[in-house]
Amino acid sequence: MVNRFLNHKSKTVFSAAMVLAITGLISRILGLFRDRLLAGKFGAGDELDIYFAAFRLPDLIYNILIIGAISSAFIPVFAQYFRKDEKEAWRLTSGLFNLILIGLVVISLVLIFFAPWIVSIIAPGFSGEKKEMTVILTRIMFLSPLLLGMSSILSGVLQYFHRFFVYSLAPIMYNLGIIFGILFFVPKMGLVGLAWGVALGAFLHFLMQLPSVIYSGFKLRLNFRLHEGIKKIIKLTIPRTIGLVGSQINYVVITALASSLAIGSVAIFNLANNLQYVPIGIIGISFALAVFPSLASSHAEENKKKFSDNFTSIFNQILYLVLPISVIFFVLRAQIVRLILGTGQFGWVDTRLTAAALGIFAISVFAQSLIPLISRAFYSVNNTKTPVSISLISIGLNVGLSFGLVWILNNHNFISQLFSETYRVQGIKNFAVLGLPLAFSLANIFNFSVLLKYFDKKIGQWNGKMILDSAYKMIISCVVMAIVIYGSLQVFDFFFDTHRFTGLLMQSGIAMLIGVAIYFLISFVLKMPEPRILINKIIHPKNIQPLPQENEPE
Repeated sequence: MVNRFLNHKSKTVFSAAMVLAITGLISRILGLFRDRLLAGKFGAGDELDIYFAAFRLPDLIYNILIIGAISSAFIPVFAQYFRKDEKEAWRLTSGLFNLILIGLVVISLVLIFFAPWIVSIIAPGFSGEKKEMTVILTRIMFLSPLLLGMSSILSGVLQYFHRFFVYSLAPIMYNLGIIFGILFFVPKMGLVGLAWGVALGAFLHFLMQLPSVIYSGFKLRLNFRLHEGIKKIIKLTIPRTIGLVGSQINYVVITALASSLAIGSVAIFNLANNLQYVPIGIIGISFALAVFPSLASSHAEENKKKFSDNFTSIFNQILYLVLPISVIFFVLRAQIVRLILGTGQFGWVDTRLTAAALGIFAISVFAQSLIPLISRAFYSVNNTKTPVSISLISIGLNVGLSFGLVWILNNHNFISQLFSETYRVQGIKNFAVLGLPLAFSLANIFNFSVLLKYFDKKIGQWNGKMILDSAYKMIISCVVMAIVIYGSLQVFDFFFDTHRFTGLLMQSGIAMLIGVAIYFLISFVLKMPEPRILINKIIHPKNIQPLPQENEPE
């Protein structure tokens, strides 16, 4: 039983995507439960501002030094060595594991020492006790990138062997660790307990994957010789790392700006961002990760039709699933925030601002969900420079828009008044934080548009006509869906007491279900292929394109 669990492998792109999507959904639900606990315990105030600001530096180190290496470099290099010499591939893995461990320990120690100065840059609006507490949490949270860095090597191995099930359970364990910290550490330690919960989550993330990787053949050797394969990984990582540096600087700028605004602004941006990222993580990332091996295989075989069919099909399926979710987020933004976060210390002003931020984020969910797919299509043809270059330009645009829009919304003028009325934040003195999600959304739509244009220009292996034909039908379906959901809300408002959790859940839940049913009905009436493809894959999984399988030690 244990062996079957550790040895479970996904056989097709769709099965891999479904495993990642289902476990991703569980992880996101736990993440929402985590955020509800945080909101109820602390509200959108100083404590959550400290927590999210403290997260920024350890998260920056992890994303820059680790994510780039694993997502764009380790797997292909490991694959090359494994096909030729399994023992050499495991030596490479051990060498990289040791290098990351030592490197992160040294970097963490240096940054722990300089934490007070770095926090002043990340959160210039913090001072006194608020700044001191941020420094304390930051230092404890440096255990997180250390553990997640080692865990990421394990993740790369599991992805290579298509062990997506065990790999996808690790984020669930991470969220459980943080939830445990909120429920049991915080009552005894106070705010510091949150940081120890993050460290516990990172440890569980690592521990979850270790047995399966050992089962696959990995044995850690304390060899500190710089393996030739590590040099290749470092070389391949550079373009991706540059893009990630820009992305993390972008979040640092957002945090710095938010820290100088009203108390709770850092928390409001992060809570709304966590909500809007649910469909991106479950659908966009899952499908992109699952189809990546097939795209790379199609390119290696010079099979342009197979590449085009895979890319076009997954593009349409992602769009078909995320567009209605975007509509739900926009129309039901207040209900969603009240149901998930509206408890305890999370007040009405916090709810209104977070709901407005979620509504703004909703306009770019489709773009954020498709960017991972298009980027991996570039990676599959060994082109990392184009998506990175476009990403850096988009980040620059986001930073510029963030400063401009915050300044506009911070002053009384026609635009701020119009914005206030559109997103129903009248009477709230300072809502300038909403300029940050607006800048973020506009920059991501720009990123998606330019990325798709260059994909068409440089690669061109896709059926643009089919995508456009499906897209306009999806938009028609979404417009009708939005009208139906909004109308249903008004009708059910007479039947349910929306001041209570149960009544609000019934009102919004039934309205959403009716809207989704209308969306699917119109999809079939307009003869869209996407629902039929998805249903066919669920009913007839044997007809799905298999993933390329790798040999491994038994």
